[in-house]
Amino acid sequence: MPILNVKVSGKASPERSQTIAHMLSHHTQDILHKKPELTAITINYIDPEHWFVGGQTLLAHNQSSVYMDIKVTDETNTKDEKAAYIQAVFKSFADILGDLHPESYIYVEDVRAAAYGYGGLTQEYRYQHA
Repeated sequence: MPILNVKVSGKASPERSQTIAHMLSHHTQDILHKKPELTAITINYIDPEHWFVGGQTLLAHNQSSVYMDIKVTDETNTKDEKAAYIQAVFKSFADILGDLHPESYIYVEDVRAAAYGYGGLTQEYRYQHA
């Protein structure tokens, strides 16, 4: 039941969004073992003239960038799984976007089961009533 929030430098493109969503869904299922039917992904595009790294725009750097966070229920993934996920997602974004600035971020956020849920029920409630 993860939610992924993605910010990508560049112009919005339905094809690029589909490619990104497919890649993220694939890695989220294969590495973090999350169900695709419960995975939600939002993608926002930021003009490279409005994305700054080290005081300069990405346009000046002539590079692309991404910020992505994924919220998962605490204690459902190991450190090794999260490290493998971050590495795979970063590489895939580099493949999709081209010259990816190293100051691009992938954030796996562990959230407490009692403070996180969907459909009006917390993950803790689901665990207790499974």
